Amino acid sequence: MYSFNNDYSEGAHPKILEAMMNCNLAQNGGYGLDTHCENARRLIKEEIGRNDADVHFITGGTQTNLITIAAALRPWQAVIATDKGHINVHETGAIEATGHKVLAMPSKDGKLTPADVLKALDAHTDEHMVQPKMVYISNSTEIGTQYSKADLEALHHICRQNDLYLFLDGARMGAALTSPVNDLTLRDIAELVDVFYIGGTKAGALFGEALIICRDELKPDYRFMIKQRGAMMAKGWLLGIQFEELFQNHLFYDMAAHSNDMASILRKGIEQCGYTFISESMTNQLFPLLPDAVIEALSADFLFSIQERGTNGSSAIRLVTSWATREDACHAFVAALQNCKIK
Repeated sequence: MYSFNNDYSEGAHPKILEAMMNCNLAQNGGYGLDTHCENARRLIKEEIGRNDADVHFITGGTQTNLITIAAALRPWQAVIATDKGHINVHETGAIEATGHKVLAMPSKDGKLTPADVLKALDAHTDEHMVQPKMVYISNSTEIGTQYSKADLEALHHICRQNDLYLFLDGARMGAALTSPVNDLTLRDIAELVDVFYIGGTKAGALFGEALIICRDELKPDYRFMIKQRGAMMAKGWLLGIQFEELFQNHLFYDMAAHSNDMASILRKGIEQCGYTFISESMTNQLFPLLPDAVIEALSADFLFSIQERGTNGSSAIRLVTSWATREDACHAFVAALQNCKIK
């Protein structure tokens, strides 16, 4: 059985494992204050064009989200997201557990707009309600869509007008940046948002996210918050060495491009079979709408998740490709789907 269930089923790119093995017996400083983390920070700052940014390495996306939001907000403040946002759906109330409310705005395409932000602000006007203070977005989104430069500029503008922080979840940043419809760079993002992170877990690393803080007022005491929330690794060099490899020799982008290329094979094959998608994703997550009987037949040989259970005999599934997805597996899925279509 071949898995299209997520983009972290496999371990890590061989170059990362080789680098870790080569340094296995070297002695390193602790808690992210080692030479590997310092070099990784330098490489990332060069890539984003912001030597003034602070860079922290954190083990996972949920920890990164909750620490960033909890560090930025006062106790009575809230964060605006879409109803499909990861912090609203798939983090077990982690943000609420820090004492902050998620203001979830309905969205068909998974993207937040300036109008959504204004609507949330208009609904929270006095001290009897939580005070919106941060806008949270993901690129790519939870349903594979992505923000254009114009989208991000518009959100940047509305946040500046209303003194809101803009936070971009980049768990699948690589997929977004290497999409055929992308017009953003990491330098653009670093200029337009206050804080964001570059995902490694879903981009060929064993684990880890690189959090980048661009707004000065969010920088102080951040290591205290990381430590208090249990996210500061004693062997922090394990994170640093992975991001060293990711941002040398184009590896981060090459692996992300491969995941998108594999998704493209699936997308074209599904379209040729006459099926549609519930979102227009050009990244490594696809959400085709298939007859339940076809889904059951495919489940015998492929692992994937149900995104939306239908009531009319069809449901939407989620297919996810990764840096390690095999091309022959994608063609095999398409062939199986064609066979189901014939039957």
